[in-house]
Amino acid sequence: MLRAVVISWSSAVLCHGLSVLASNPDWPQWRGVGGSGVSSETNVLLEWNTREGILWRSPLPGRGHSSPVVVNGRVFLTTDVEGEVVPGAKAVEHSLRGEPFKHPDSTGADRSHELRVLCLEAASGKLLWSKVAYSGTVFDDRHRKGSYASPTVAADRDRVFAFFGGEGLYCYDFEGALVWSNRFGGLALLGLGPGSSPVLSGRAVIVQCDQNEGEHSFISAFDKRTGKELWRAARQVSASWATPVVVKWRGREQVIASGMETIIAYDAEIGSEVWRHEGLGNNAVPSPVAGPDAVYLAAGYPRKRTLALSLAGRGDVTGTTSLLWEYDRGAGYVPSPLLVGGDFYLMTDGGALSCLDARSGEVRYDGERLPSPARFTASPVAVAGHLLLTSEEGDTFVVKAGAKHEFVRKNPVGESVFASLAVAENRIYIRGETHLICIGR
Repeated sequence: MLRAVVISWSSAVLCHGLSVLASNPDWPQWRGVGGSGVSSETNVLLEWNTREGILWRSPLPGRGHSSPVVVNGRVFLTTDVEGEVVPGAKAVEHSLRGEPFKHPDSTGADRSHELRVLCLEAASGKLLWSKVAYSGTVFDDRHRKGSYASPTVAADRDRVFAFFGGEGLYCYDFEGALVWSNRFGGLALLGLGPGSSPVLSGRAVIVQCDQNEGEHSFISAFDKRTGKELWRAARQVSASWATPVVVKWRGREQVIASGMETIIAYDAEIGSEVWRHEGLGNNAVPSPVAGPDAVYLAAGYPRKRTLALSLAGRGDVTGTTSLLWEYDRGAGYVPSPLLVGGDFYLMTDGGALSCLDARSGEVRYDGERLPSPARFTASPVAVAGHLLLTSEEGDTFVVKAGAKHEFVRKNPVGESVFASLAVAENRIYIRGETHLICIGR
């Protein structure tokens, strides 16, 4: 059900999308520039199969769901090489609503792990270096379908920042030398593993560390050069897996963090709270996306809810006109939403796609299905006037962007895919279950 509030909007929101990304050929973090999932590339190959269109396919050690990051001709990934069972090793104990809790799909803490950062040459797929950031047993379990290498790295032009949840935050230079590392003690995520990725703002790398029922949750910023903690804000927010989004509003950057109980915008430089709104009331797994005037947050389990919030708020904005509109259909449990120009897209884990007017929340289409059933963990990506929806089976469904749902084709790569795509310098990088795959002309 849609609830819209009529307010004055800047027409800039209708221009947000490809144009603001045109000057950056890299894909420097989770979902690319600004965490948008939108690429400005225009000469991307949109049709391939297991025999044609694949420039190279490089084997990857271990297992990981972190997305490729492409900066300055290099591709960065993380992976977990799981070892043997370690006698006596076990995950931290959890409780939920006062009762002992163990998720039926939790696993992994009884084994040793090598958490690695990988660097490959973007042109050829050649492995340039592989560094072990952490080796040993881990603090908590992960979901059987997940990985301890699920958070995507963030990179600037000479530093790479890899986050492994309770096993630490690590900074490497482009030659693979460890610059600094920082561990903040174990992070308890109900035995489901890490998911939130680091983001960059000015001189800082920022990580969102929501845990269990919120008693030890926090968000922190670290100096990119030294690893020194610049600020930390405690959060009474239960475990989440969403990556925060950094947006600029009237000359200052805000870090907006999704959450079940509360959505909070922090001043990116000093960590003070700018505004807050009641949370999504659901597991915060999808990451927010932002336009020039608003931020869009979604969650799909146990119920579906999407909120559009103004960036102009101050203080507690719950119940005010800062809530531009809300919608209770279409959101996925895992896939994040997508904002392309004036079109806002939601996708369920089963691939049902919905499109809303980003300004008003008016529904353009709702729950349109793909021609064949599939499951989705990867988030959608937009490039060259099309949406790329990549299934767990490794098929990328190409749909035209716009107010009308129009399926174009299905492109296979021949192996399972759980990570979201990256697009850089007119190539598409797909992290499969066992290979990194490069699509191009």
